Amino acid sequence: MPKTSVKRMCYAALLAAMYLPLSLYAAVQVGNVRISFGSLPVVVAALLFGPLDAVVVALVGEFFKQILTYGITYTTVLYLIPPAFRGLVVGLGALALRRRGQRLEERRALCYGVCVVAAVCTTVGNTLVNWLDSVLMHYYFPGLILGDLVWRLAVGMLNALVMSSLAIPLVKTLRQRNAAWSL
Repeated sequence: MPKTSVKRMCYAALLAAMYLPLSLYAAVQVGNVRISFGSLPVVVAALLFGPLDAVVVALVGEFFKQILTYGITYTTVLYLIPPAFRGLVVGLGALALRRRGQRLEERRALCYGVCVVAAVCTTVGNTLVNWLDSVLMHYYFPGLILGDLVWRLAVGMLNALVMSSLAIPLVKTLRQRNAAWSL
């Protein structure tokens, strides 16, 4: 295995490991909405390495979060999908720009836009998973699932702006110090 592949896997593993404490302990619960820094490692992985690594970071990190928070249920796997959307969307945006010879974090406004779109996809995905969970577990009530969707979308977009503001200088610093093999 090439040295760069091992280095890349180690960085992805570190980012996945950071996902858990940032999601659980650097978070605030406001009603049915959770504001956390958990998406930061996913956005950093997407900007540095692209969609595949970002999706893996999100899946691994969210898996451990689900296991430690709720245990294994029928719908555990479903709850892994929405965070992966974030990594996929931001990673595809970074990959598309990289093919043009640019980096997403260097195009600040575009980076913010891509991260906000990713947050909307994640929030809609979480809402769909919550709905499916409520139907499967027999607790469906429209107000419970859809009642705070607008609030969740607004908080998700705000969170995306904050995470982008943190990820952009972090990724630039990692690239300048040549600390990360990247996309």
